[in-house]
Amino acid sequence: MTLSWFSIFRLGLVQMCLGAVVVLMTSTLNRLMVVELSMAATIPGFLVGLHYVIQLSRPKWGLASDVDNNRTKWIILGMLILALGANLATFSLSIFTSYYALALTLSIIAYTLIGIGVGASGTSLLALMAKHTLERRRPAAAMITWLMMIFGIAMTAGLVGQLIAPYSHARLTNVVFGLTAITIGLTCLATWRIEHGLVSVQKTQQSSTSLISELKDVWAHDETRKFTIFVFLSMTAYFMQELILEPYAGLVFGYTPSQTTSLSGVQNAGVFCGMLCVGILASGLKIGTMRTWVQLGCVGSAFMLTAIMTLGQIPLTIPLEFAVVGLGVFNGMFAVAAIGSMMTLAGDGKKEREGTRMGLWGAAQAIAAGFGGLLGTILVDMMRLGGLGVANAYGTVFTFEAALFVWAALIASSSIINRTHKKSELPLTGRLENV
Repeated sequence: MTLSWFSIFRLGLVQMCLGAVVVLMTSTLNRLMVVELSMAATIPGFLVGLHYVIQLSRPKWGLASDVDNNRTKWIILGMLILALGANLATFSLSIFTSYYALALTLSIIAYTLIGIGVGASGTSLLALMAKHTLERRRPAAAMITWLMMIFGIAMTAGLVGQLIAPYSHARLTNVVFGLTAITIGLTCLATWRIEHGLVSVQKTQQSSTSLISELKDVWAHDETRKFTIFVFLSMTAYFMQELILEPYAGLVFGYTPSQTTSLSGVQNAGVFCGMLCVGILASGLKIGTMRTWVQLGCVGSAFMLTAIMTLGQIPLTIPLEFAVVGLGVFNGMFAVAAIGSMMTLAGDGKKEREGTRMGLWGAAQAIAAGFGGLLGTILVDMMRLGGLGVANAYGTVFTFEAALFVWAALIASSSIINRTHKKSELPLTGRLENV
């Protein structure tokens, strides 16, 4: 027996829980450090970057779940570690003004735990799906779980934005504790006996090779290497705004913590709509190629980042939310088209290396996410120290990010994206009759 569509939706709930917790750690807590605690943007940038660096251990977590042959255990354990890190990170905020060194130390430990939790749970989840999902269902399964994660991020950001208003640290602490308790419970229910009776749809390798040897084999494949470079560049652009958008809204537009948290929810709602749009148009209606959607998403994201920068320079009556929603929509278009190309390319080259390729690209994405977020905060701080005003400093970084997106769009015009489309159309719709 392999994973049914119902089981895939159950695993999507776990992905939704992961997104729900992480969004508060990378957006709301980041804004509180910069605006309410008046810290340099580099500090939360370093902490969020740390949790991405820790996720370079993803291949090892996948190997551990392979050897143990009990991925459910690692999924739940990862969620427990993530919850511990989230609550510790929230607690550390309350003592920053009184015990700065202790608070910073606890924050480093907390974000290390967050990285471990996300890596262990997320990698085991994807490994479970890759091993027990029929090949014809894999692209759609990836689409479903990704959309559910984005839905969890958007829903959590919106609800938490309302629950912490008016803001107090005690209120935030209670909300985070309640959220992590819910995610642990939901994860346990979603994975209950889900591996019972499952069989692998992939051949089991007879020979045992080291992780380093497998990575060398995968990197030797020309198309894999090119796509890894594309993933790194595009995801660097994708994540650069993650740590500076909410502080930008607070410092330049005077948004409250509740409003900036809701702004993050609005953006991720746009991402959800963009992904769903590509899934329906490209898969169901066969409109456009994966290369076209990647390019449209990159160019559109660049345009919206330019609009966000312009709104901070010129007093206009257009709400910031309009540009942020647009950014989310185009980000979603780019991301889901890139995922479609990734799922197809994973089966190219030497056989029985799909998991290693996905791990390699996951590591490239983690590096890009940490590097992009940290780079954005460093550039903002450097330009502010150099004498630029707040709006100009943030606006310059948004412009640089837009340029990276344009560069990524140019790279997407190469044969790699076009070739992957010829082999897959991301079957999101029209396949549910196979349940």
